[in-house]
This record gives sequence, C-alpha cells and structure tokens, in this order.
Amino acid sequence: MPSSTRRAQVRDVHTVAAGMPHVQLQEGPLGNAVYQVGRKSFVFFRNARPDAADPQTGERYDDVIVFWVPSEADKHALVDDESTPFFTTPHFEGHPSVLLRAGRIGELSHQELTELIQDAWLTQASARRAQQWLQAHPLLTDRQAD
Repeated sequence: MPSSTRRAQVRDVHTVAAGMPHVQLQEGPLGNAVYQVGRKSFVFFRNARPDAADPQTGERYDDVIVFWVPSEADKHALVDDESTPFFTTPHFEGHPSVLLRAGRIGELSHQELTELIQDAWLTQASARRAQQWLQAHPLLTDRQAD
C-alpha cells in the first residue's frame, strides 16, 4: 500500500521524526520520547496530565503526542476541523502545537503524518537547516507556501 494511503501507526512517528536531519532523541522524565532539533522539541510523547482526560471518566490520557505547527492559524485549522483527530487543551493555549492521541493515529494517512512531522521539524530547525532541507526537497517547498 502506498504511503499516501496507508494508515499511520505510532511507530511511524518514531521513524519519521528520527529520520529528519540533526535530530536527537531525548528521554522525558517518565521515559517518554522527545524529538529535538537544535535542542528544541518538535514532537514528543506527553506524560499523562490532568488537562488531557476522558470527559466521561476523568481518566488521564496516557497516549498524547504533541506536534509543533507553523502558526496559531495552522493549529486552529487542525483542531477546529471536527473531521481531524487533533485537539488542544488550555495548557497549550497560545502555543503553536497540536495534540493527538496515539489511539487515533490511524485516522491519518502515513503521508499526512509525515507532512505533520516535517512541518514540526521545520518550525524548530534553524533557518539555515530548514533552508537546506527544503532545497533538498523541492516538491515540499510548494506545500510550505500554501
């Protein structure tokens, strides 16, 4: 199945994030994966927190993944669209990131997830690294202009 139609899986987050240039994998306080470029996080697996919980049971979600996005407008385009699995919490108000439960990652295609991670990396990489990467991936430059 082509990656544009294959459903995303959690392991794809690790593969794609780790495959971006100059990435370091850090371990969070509870062993959670934190992907960084230039010591800036762009994707991380979040610990269970009280602000992200099941509305019926109050049980904290222990499978939340955080992705940086290019802007607040991009964030709202994702979280305000009820057809996407993305959400946010008051803790992330004003922060250019979206949250996704690992249990819903299959609602994205592998290609959609890849683009999300690439965009997250681009938001945190230095201007020089981002420019070099975009020059090496000219088809993606058009996506950045959208």
